[in-house]
Amino acid sequence: MNKDQKKNYITEMTNQFENSKAIMVTHYQGLTMPQLDELRSKMRENGIIFKITKNRITKIALEKTKCKSLSGLFTGPTAVAFGDDAIMSARILSKFAKDNENLKLIGGMMENEVLDQAGVMNVASLPTLDEARANIVGILNASASKLVSILLARSEKMSNLSPENSETQPKE
Repeated sequence: MNKDQKKNYITEMTNQFENSKAIMVTHYQGLTMPQLDELRSKMRENGIIFKITKNRITKIALEKTKCKSLSGLFTGPTAVAFGDDAIMSARILSKFAKDNENLKLIGGMMENEVLDQAGVMNVASLPTLDEARANIVGILNASASKLVSILLARSEKMSNLSPENSETQPKE
């Protein structure tokens, strides 16, 4: 890489780190090119960029960003996922790592919060925004239908009371 390429790389990586809400750092040693292409394809479908990094130059780019605390993660064969949805990034990477033991999740950042490996796995287990909305709608629908059935049962019970079969009528 010549000087101009390095400057362009630093500028590009600085912009990625500054503008991404979700950053996941992985080690990819042992993955084949078809596996990396498959992972990139899955990430791209969800608007996530998965990029293999040059550690020394990436650390220089990190110094100028809000993510400088991540520089300790950049050792060995490192790749980074940049996106806006931390849950989706973590979910795709953790699922891929289960199927391919050569991909290791080592940490990341969500908004301004640094995540370790356990934190990334916790984020992966969270429901997405659409799933959370569906759960809330389901809870509200269940509550409303229970309320309606209770009200209908009460009115049905009251309409079934007639003078002949009512126990509350005085006996003659």
